Order: sequence, then C-alpha cells, then structure tokens
Amino acid sequence: WLKSDNMHHQWLLLAACFWVIFMFMVASKFITLTFKDPDGYGAKQEPLILTAVTKVEEVHVPAEKHWPEDSQPTGKAFSGNLIRQPLVHMERLELLRNVCRDTALKNLSHTSVSKFVLDRIFVCDKHKILFCQTPKVGNTQWKKVLIVLNGAFSSIEDIPENVVHDHEKNGLPRLSSFSDSEIKKRLNLYFKFFIVRDPFERLISAFKDKFVHNPRFEPWYRHEIAPGIIRKYRKNRTETKGLQFEDFVRYLGDPNHRWLDVQFGDHIIHWVTYVELCAPCEITYSVIGHHETLEDDAPFILKAAGIDHLVSYPTIPPGITVYNRTKVERYFSGISKRDIRRLYARFEGDFKLFGYREPDFLLN
Repeated sequence: WLKSDNMHHQWLLLAACFWVIFMFMVASKFITLTFKDPDGYGAKQEPLILTAVTKVEEVHVPAEKHWPEDSQPTGKAFSGNLIRQPLVHMERLELLRNVCRDTALKNLSHTSVSKFVLDRIFVCDKHKILFCQTPKVGNTQWKKVLIVLNGAFSSIEDIPENVVHDHEKNGLPRLSSFSDSEIKKRLNLYFKFFIVRDPFERLISAFKDKFVHNPRFEPWYRHEIAPGIIRKYRKNRTETKGLQFEDFVRYLGDPNHRWLDVQFGDHIIHWVTYVELCAPCEITYSVIGHHETLEDDAPFILKAAGIDHLVSYPTIPPGITVYNRTKVERYFSGISKRDIRRLYARFEGDFKLFGYREPDFLLN
C-alpha cells in the first residue's frame, strides 16, 4: 500500500513538472511575439520594395500563368551591409513616384512606351528579368551579366568584347521583339531595373567616348554626326577643329533639336534623357541603381533579382564611379550661362526624378 502511495505522489510530481515546463514555453513564446521588432529583417522576411512588381497597365493574366512562388524574382533575406540598402531604394522609388505626379514637370517626366523604349529593354526570360539600357552608365557590364544568365556564354570572362553589343550574337532579345500581350505580361511580372548617373557627367562621358576617343571605331560619330552639329550650332564657321563640347551643349539644349535627332537615328541613345530611354513614369521599375553607388547597388540588384548565386558583377576599378565635380565644372567653364540653362531645362526631369542636385555653377 505504501509503495502504491509513493508511486502516486511521483506521478503527481512528474505531471506538475510537465505543467510548469509547458507554461514556461507558452510564456516565452508570448514574450517573443510581443517584443519582436516589426521592422527587423528575419531569416525569411523579404524587403517590401522587392515585392512591388509593376502596375504599368491593368493586364489580366490567368491564374495558371502566374509564375510559381519559388521562381518569383523577389530575392532573399539580406545580411551585412546590404541590410541598409532596401531603405535607400525605397526612397528612390518614392521620389520617382512623387515627381511623376508633379504636373508642372509632366512634359519632362512622361513619355509613351514606344518601340524606341521597348528597343532599349533587354529580356532574360530564364530568370524573369528586364534591363533598360541607359548608355554611358556602365551598361556593358550589365549586358555581360544578362548574356551569361541567358546561357550564351558560361562566364563573363568568356564573352568577346565584339559580341557584347552585337545583338545577333549576344543572345539578348529586346522587349520590342515580343507580341503586345507578351510585352504586357513581362512588364507586369518581371523584375525590372536600370542605372542612372549625374545627367551632366553622363553627357561629358558620351561626348568623350563618341567624339574624342571613339575606342570602338564608330566613324559615323566624327564624320556624319559631328559635322551636322557643327554646321548648325558653331558660331565661328571658319574654325576647322572637330566637334567641341560647346557645340554639343548648344545642340542638346536647342528646343528644336529633334530635327537633327531624326537624322542621327538610334545613335542619339547615348545622350537622350533617361525619360526618353526607359519611360520611368510609365513603367514601374523594381530597382533604380545609381552609378555613383554602384559598388553597393550592383550586389543589391543581383540579390534582389535572385541571381547573386549564379553570376557576379565584374570588378569595379577604384574611383571609377565617383562623381567628378571638378571635371564637370571644367567642361562647363567656357560655356555661356544661357546655353547651360537651356541644357538643364531639357534634362531637368532627369535631375528631379533621380534626386540629382542642380549644378552649383548654374546657381552662381
């Protein structure tokens, strides 16, 4: 009888212990849920910015054609110095949306999604990515990334330089090559991005690359386009020297520049506005990278698109992305304020949409 009574007490004690442990676990869970930081990025939490896909048009896509959740290009959780990046990119997109709503800038911020725009957008169907090309902002390297992702070459190092811009050999289809319904589907479902830099510094880069150095030996810039600009915009017609930056600025700032643009054809992509190239107020991009912060933006974009484990952005030489204020001021030092103001008036949309400050030499 005593033995039975002892066993009964032991079972009661054991049950009490289990009850205490159970209550402790419940209390711990409650405390964790109550005090967890709602803004923290957990192991399975994704930044809000990357889940916002485009709303270019209300396009009906049947349920069975939506991409599976595990293949959506929304990236993974971020760690290290990338944790700070989502906020930066959210602020950029919010600024873009606000400027797009500014009716006073509508003529400078809006454009139609024309074939010219669709020709600028390259497609990677395998990983559901669209990349809008903005020349003179390191686009060659992004093309190499997409060429590898599309499977034309196994690594960036294997891609011959003469193939990168050969659109018959590089395996990069343009969005314009698809039907209207396929275009709409990709605009609504794919991860979309492009890169910008200070608008005036980009124009200097275009001038140097096409009219001074011309490393790819594109003779039409010097022998066809430059003479056309000189004939129209050079004040001293007796000068025999080649195209000067001053001539280039007058051409770009002329409100009637389009009649020359038509003659120059697609070559103008190296100096037209980001608005004309990528229609940022009509197409809702997932990420907008900045050339000045490319060291941080490139890995962020790869991770956001879910491809960082497949390819890396080529090494960026030290200092190459830093904004060179001295260079910009030197190029514009001999140009009249009138011509600079006319140039700024054309590119003001780019300055405002992407958060670039009006140059100091315009304020003095």
